[in-house]
Amino acid sequence: MDDKILQILKDAGCYQNPDGTWSCDGDVDLSHLDLTRLPVRFKFVKGYFDCSWNKLTTLDGTPEKVGGSFWCHYNKLTTLKGGPRDVGGSFYCHHNRFITLIGSPETVKGDFWCYHNQLTMLEGAPEMVGGSFWCSNNQLTTLKGGPEEVGSSFLCHHNQLATLEGSPRNVGGSFYCHYNQLTTLEGTPETIKGNFYCHHNQLTTLEGAPEKVEVNFRCDHNQLTTLEGKPEHIGGKFYYYNNPIYHNKN
Repeated sequence: MDDKILQILKDAGCYQNPDGTWSCDGDVDLSHLDLTRLPVRFKFVKGYFDCSWNKLTTLDGTPEKVGGSFWCHYNKLTTLKGGPRDVGGSFYCHHNRFITLIGSPETVKGDFWCYHNQLTMLEGAPEMVGGSFWCSNNQLTTLKGGPEEVGSSFLCHHNQLATLEGSPRNVGGSFYCHYNQLTTLEGTPETIKGNFYCHHNQLTTLEGAPEKVEVNFRCDHNQLTTLEGKPEHIGGKFYYYNNPIYHNKN
């Protein structure tokens, strides 16, 4: 083990367990070290654990439990298997090569960001996310298997979705599903506490839209010929320009 790694372990208050693994009382920062594998096997880390911006192809050796947030973004990972099962903060695994989220913790108290991967489905995603869930810029064709509860915003824009079936039952913030291939809004939660953006899709009707949107509702750049299904309550602005019905009315 080189001196730099030893110093990182020392600064994080790490100690070796009888089984050869390492536990740490503080934060572990192994980012930007050009690692292809972790230098030791971790067990428990009370603070955050950061192994982002490396060349990791596996999460073997990461802690079983992380008290704070877990960062593994910008690596070459294809699976979350071997990663922590218990994370007290957020979980950031974006900009990797995942095709599945199997191996994720069941619950994440903070954010869960898995955008910019190669996901076609959300199978294996956490069931509950306390913060935002960000799965945009993948190759998703379905939201089935995704979280049931999202405490903040849900972002699934820039995918290949034709339907929103499988969306979370409850979303505590905004819902962004723009730049997909949606032909229906069926499957969305009844109430959105932030913005609802479904612009740049292939919608001809707003049937299935949320009943209540607390902030702005954007459905511009679609193929709407009717506003049937429009939310009963929109707290902010309603944008529907660049649709056939808009040009017919104006």
